[in-house]
Amino acid sequence: MDLEKQMEVFLRGTAEVISPEELKEKLIRADKEGRPLRVKLGVDPSAPDLHLGHTVPLRKMRQLQEIGHQVIFLVGDFTGRIGDPTGRSETRKQLSEEQIKENAKSYTAQVFKILDPEKTIVEYNSRWLASLTFADVVQLAAKTTVARMLERDDFAKRFNENRPIGVHEFFYPLMQGYDSVALRADVEMGGTDQKFNLLMGRQLQRDYGQEPQVCLMLPILEGIDGVQKMSKSLGNHIGIDDPPAEMYGKTMAIPDKLMIKYFELVTDVPLAEIRSLAQGLEDGSLHPRDVKMRLAREIVTLYHGAQAAMEAEEAFKAVFQQGELPDDVPEIELPPDVLDEKGQVWIVRLLTALDLCASSSEARRMISQGAVSIDNVRRTDPDLKLKPHRGMLVRVGKRRFAKLA
Repeated sequence: MDLEKQMEVFLRGTAEVISPEELKEKLIRADKEGRPLRVKLGVDPSAPDLHLGHTVPLRKMRQLQEIGHQVIFLVGDFTGRIGDPTGRSETRKQLSEEQIKENAKSYTAQVFKILDPEKTIVEYNSRWLASLTFADVVQLAAKTTVARMLERDDFAKRFNENRPIGVHEFFYPLMQGYDSVALRADVEMGGTDQKFNLLMGRQLQRDYGQEPQVCLMLPILEGIDGVQKMSKSLGNHIGIDDPPAEMYGKTMAIPDKLMIKYFELVTDVPLAEIRSLAQGLEDGSLHPRDVKMRLAREIVTLYHGAQAAMEAEEAFKAVFQQGELPDDVPEIELPPDVLDEKGQVWIVRLLTALDLCASSSEARRMISQGAVSIDNVRRTDPDLKLKPHRGMLVRVGKRRFAKLA
């Protein structure tokens, strides 16, 4: 593949690259030397279930595999003992070695739904970090300063608010940066929230006499609420192991404004075709509902196959297109007293609190009859508990709707 086409693959969907000029130079040099670039993605096994937000960098890795570059999926089994402090207002609870091993096993099984296992190097950073002596750690810590660490927004905010910062948390970016040294990474990928950690890798590679890596930063994918980062704990996620009908229904719940971003970041649809879809939406020649159904089909097909996607679409039409969603769906704020200690709400209580059902017995009956949907996903379990989020669409029957404010 020629240089310009390679650059297009590398840059598709990226939010920031440090720097495109260095990337081009690396590609030219690698071509002359007849070798691929070594592309690193590190993931701490802090939770075992992957969702579409996690797949954004994984899909980029797959694209780079397909044009001949060497991808390294790095499991942070050692850094996971600390936990990435990025975006945290308090120190993470440290995971046990057993939890890390179990989560890592689940992670690697799921990532090969996206990455080609024959072309993927899987590494564990305990291989080099666990063997460092205390003298090695002191030498590593001397490579940066406390002032530099406090440049991080999350550390600075906690410091200014007198919230505790564990000294061990300062070691996290140092260890992630040292991973790049150990792997001699040409490129490291991560979300925009990982910029500090990725730049630390560049700094340490220089300090250890290596050419600094290119930092490829990808956007953070908003969840189906259209506001917050996709997260299982917020209940706004689409899991890659979700059943086809649920995956399809959740995709249909995303705001129209996010459709093109989802197409670009979590599907294989060519860029030229995505631009055509965007133009059709802008000039009104394409209906947003039809474009979103195409998006839902693409996502379900990736993880469950074309037949499952078709069946999910037919099921969705049967349930949700018998009557169009009205333009004036009332937005209602959920009373805080309906939430339990985990911030979840019992589905029966949700329906009565939103005045969609007159009583708990009616709510149970409607749920059991399959007449209730949450974010376009039919719910038939009257004992279900949900994590409410802003924009959550609740429907009972054909004509009763509410959206959480």
